[in-house]
Amino acid sequence: MNAKAAFTPKLITALREGYDARTFRADAIAGLTVAIVALPLAMALGIASGASPDKGLVTAVVAGFLISALGGSRVQIGGPTGAFVVVIFNVIARHGYDGLLIATLLAGLILIAAGVFRLGQMIKFIPHPVVTGFTAGIAVIIASSQVKDFLGLSMAEVPAEFLPKWQAYLAAMSSTSWPTLGIGIFALTIIIALRKLAPKLPGFLIAVVVSSVAVAVLKLPVDTIGSRFPDIPAGLPMPSFPEISLAKVNAVLPSAFTIAFLAGIEALLSAVVADGMIGTRHRSNQELIGQGVANIGSALFGGLPATGAIARTATNIRSGAKTPVAGIMHAIFLLLFILFATRLMAFVPMAALAAILFMVAWGMSEYERFIALLRMPNSDRAVLLLTFGLTVLVDLTVAIGVGVTLASLLFMARMSETVEVDSSGRQDTDLDSEDIHQRDALPQGVEVFRITGPFFFGVAGELLDTLRRVGQSPKSSFCACGSFHCSMPAVFRRSRSSLSRRMSLAQQSCCPASRRNRARCSSGFISGAVRARSSTQQTSPVHRRWRLACSRPPKLNCTDRHALVRFGRAYC
Repeated sequence: MNAKAAFTPKLITALREGYDARTFRADAIAGLTVAIVALPLAMALGIASGASPDKGLVTAVVAGFLISALGGSRVQIGGPTGAFVVVIFNVIARHGYDGLLIATLLAGLILIAAGVFRLGQMIKFIPHPVVTGFTAGIAVIIASSQVKDFLGLSMAEVPAEFLPKWQAYLAAMSSTSWPTLGIGIFALTIIIALRKLAPKLPGFLIAVVVSSVAVAVLKLPVDTIGSRFPDIPAGLPMPSFPEISLAKVNAVLPSAFTIAFLAGIEALLSAVVADGMIGTRHRSNQELIGQGVANIGSALFGGLPATGAIARTATNIRSGAKTPVAGIMHAIFLLLFILFATRLMAFVPMAALAAILFMVAWGMSEYERFIALLRMPNSDRAVLLLTFGLTVLVDLTVAIGVGVTLASLLFMARMSETVEVDSSGRQDTDLDSEDIHQRDALPQGVEVFRITGPFFFGVAGELLDTLRRVGQSPKSSFCACGSFHCSMPAVFRRSRSSLSRRMSLAQQSCCPASRRNRARCSSGFISGAVRARSSTQQTSPVHRRWRLACSRPPKLNCTDRHALVRFGRAYC
């Protein structure tokens, strides 16, 4: 991809390909669907961040529009997300709302610089234990912050720190409001039931509407948005710069880097998920630039930090979105609500929004991945638990810095263990020899690749990139193998989860209909059902053999129906 194409927004690319009324109709329907999902989320995240619900809606409108118009992903939906709640709350508590606006402006500039200097690919070098650790920690903090509103506790002030906050909750537990708790449980039950029975319906919005009607009809003594925020303005505010000083910039600069870091991670992870679902490729550097401009725009309108939202992006895709116009339409529909229906927000009970944020926190926790990482080597567990603990008990900025630093040091230490010195002068002929006839016996449509060098989580995606660069997809029903042996250091076991996730996304992009169809996928990708188990043989004290067992389709016509990759060589 040339430099000009790499920095071209996907919106321009989509319009150049041709845009007709049928595509616009699909984008408009998808945009309306996502707006319905985003409406209660934006209000809830605005309140959870220590701001007001209108700030969340302004962010969803301004940032959502700019991310879709200038980003590098075809179907990305932007807006406020749960990842920012902890940072925003702390910045507002320490530096006021003006301090948050300055930090958001600086974060936007950092993101633009990262995109201009082509740092978009750096996301793949952030270890999974670090990302999972601070994400799960944020989920715990979000859920903890909603206990007061869910139970209706009578508390003058809630401490910001985790342990003092729970001490205050326990001390005020006798003041629980039973009507408030009933509405919260009612809303939570609606959301969970609709996810199980009718997942296509907007559960968040239905829970908010039904609980609001119940409170109004039954005249329950429940805290609502109107009672908490009586002066919510209608419409968008005029753009303006916050009052900037060098002292404020120095004070909020660490938080600005944290916001930029989180925005980059969330946006690019969401773009990768979208690529896997629709079979496209995002432009990571342009996506960072779009995210930076969106955060600057949000700050100028008095909004919150924003990034790509994975759940809303997935909803956008499932609703039939074709181009970035769907994200623009989502922002327009939210703007119409702000202009003409702001007064309806006053009837929304705070307990219903707390129930929504409980579900958001549950989705962020990624408990299955967290548990899976606990089964990894001790060093991975240490990074995961340390990052998680620091996020919950100390500070997110500290957690990210310590987690990334520790993971980097451990990685370098493990890399040093892979160096072997052999005084005998013996040469491994299996590694150095060439076999120019290895492709002669390959059936038509089967490809073989040679993997050399350390295979760790940062290069797991290269296999897919290589398959894409081949030009012509293999014609067999599945490029899969019965057994897959690879000699690698134990440190590189983390690449298995990255490879498995990427293969699963690639599989979904070609056969999204059902699991059975994905098993018969006619693409040239390796099966996403990658399982790893240790073999009894070892090549050296620092090397272990790993067998990656991939499902093999009946139509694969290989000589011995097995592919053996040994010391980086592939034979079929």
